[in-house]
Amino acid sequence: MKPGTKRQSSPLYRGRFAPSPTGPLHFGSLVTALGSFLDARSQGGEWLVRMEDLDRPRERPGAADRILATLEAFGFEWDGGVICQSRRDEAYREGLERLLAGDLAYPCGCTRREIAAQGLPGAEGPRYGGTCRGGLPPGRRARAYRVRVERETITFDDRICGSCGHNLWNEVGDFVVRRADGLFAYQLAVVVDDAWQGVTDVVRGADLLLSTPRQIHLQRLLGLPTPRYAHLPLVLDAQGRKLSKQDRARPVDPANPLPTLLAALEFLCQPPPPEPPANLDEFWHWALQHWDIRRIQCPPAG
Repeated sequence: MKPGTKRQSSPLYRGRFAPSPTGPLHFGSLVTALGSFLDARSQGGEWLVRMEDLDRPRERPGAADRILATLEAFGFEWDGGVICQSRRDEAYREGLERLLAGDLAYPCGCTRREIAAQGLPGAEGPRYGGTCRGGLPPGRRARAYRVRVERETITFDDRICGSCGHNLWNEVGDFVVRRADGLFAYQLAVVVDDAWQGVTDVVRGADLLLSTPRQIHLQRLLGLPTPRYAHLPLVLDAQGRKLSKQDRARPVDPANPLPTLLAALEFLCQPPPPEPPANLDEFWHWALQHWDIRRIQCPPAG
């Protein structure tokens, strides 16, 4: 489906899996794919795949194709074409222009070092204190663009973790929607794309739990619908860190998918089949028939 094409109808459920093509698919990403796929298909919904390749410097050549080939080898089937965020700059630019036109965003000339020097703690590092909120200081040029936040707590009901939320002013401050290197920020792109694709349900890793209030804030400013959210527990390494392509997490083996799928199903607290499945069709039939997101435990805070 070409960007800009309107869909004729919308199902009651449309989910998505949105990997970053910075390396091969590893077990943590497979868990996310499995959870989002089972939740969509068990409810008769659609499941989309979107490549979140905004960060061009981190992208590895051929990684997107390898991820898609691995998903196919594991028996995943998605609806429609695969959307690549790297081809969606015009849509993100339109979103930024709407924010600027409403004085909901503004140019910022601060560097990361200057923000860190302010010493304001936040949920994910130094919090922006609003230096450029009233206009660029004399002699400064625009580096990034930030969206204004309010001093209110944005809450949402997560299907796994229950009531969640935080005060954006206290936790992150006005946050970036276009980076100093000219690339659009993830927070803006994901909001624009979820709305454009008609996503009703987002099932993803708990590393993005803190991003959700920022995305809801942008949805409200842009007049876009808010999907239902469910955040899955993360797969951690021996040091308690999230598995990551950047840390060279071991890729899954597309030549032997069943053991990995069964391990992912167990990680998501779903009952295993009474007998080892003989093939992928048997696995998927069992997994879909017995999927229950309520079995998954909320990941611990922090």
